Amino acid sequence: MKNKVRLNVCGTDYFIASEDDESYIRAIGDDVDARMNSMMAGSDRVSTTMAAVLCALSYADECKKANATADSLRVQIKAYIEESERSRLEAEEAKREIERLRRELQGVRLRLSELDDR
Repeated sequence: MKNKVRLNVCGTDYFIASEDDESYIRAIGDDVDARMNSMMAGSDRVSTTMAAVLCALSYADECKKANATADSLRVQIKAYIEESERSRLEAEEAKREIERLRRELQGVRLRLSELDDR
């Protein structure tokens, strides 16, 4: 179900249809409006169009950096999962070796007990 939200960005109304929550859409609109107004307040030479382009470039930059960070985190997580799996397999192997050594120790103790009984 699509939500229809009216946003006002730099004095112009925009009607947005989205499946996202209305409060989320409004928050994004408010952020864009604040960024653009801040850019235009900083210089008389910055028009609404220029502010929109600069804002879009800023968001694109943030998006690319966030995606690169996410990709890096995915690689790290994959490495951690693989390391965890190796550690789990090593732990299972160590448990099997411990059990084998316990059985061997029991056998040695049994033989020593038999020798002592003679």
